[in-house]
Amino acid sequence: MKKFLFVFTIAAILSACNNSAETKKETASSGLNDATRNFIRAALDGKFEEAKKYMLIDTTNVQYLNLAALAYQKLDTLKKEGYAESSIIIHSAEEKIKDSLAIVIYSNSFMNNPDTLRILKQNNIWLVDLKYLYEHDFDTTLQPQVLKDSLR
Repeated sequence: MKKFLFVFTIAAILSACNNSAETKKETASSGLNDATRNFIRAALDGKFEEAKKYMLIDTTNVQYLNLAALAYQKLDTLKKEGYAESSIIIHSAEEKIKDSLAIVIYSNSFMNNPDTLRILKQNNIWLVDLKYLYEHDFDTTLQPQVLKDSLR
């Protein structure tokens, strides 16, 4: 349910259109915190075209955003208002792994379910990599990888 709601939020953000670098430079925030909050706020408000401006554009991210947009459209009015009126809660302040990569754990005051985003810096602009939300359990850079050899 948590991932469905998040996918819904993200899909709504990514369903927006123009992906040009110039558009991103005009609208994206140069700061990690600004880019993260702007992306989340736009998604919570159902403004997926705006949220897309803060996102790394690739096929997988666009698909996730489209799914989120479809899920958002199916929400009843009370839930949409709940998301729009909610506050963003950042649980981890700038957990920078490298100078161009950060992992941010956040939730919103409406659902209060923590989620994780990867934010990448490209051309001095921080962009959300949405697919990380769904794939972060497989990221071996964040946790030690335990290898089990079943043949021994």
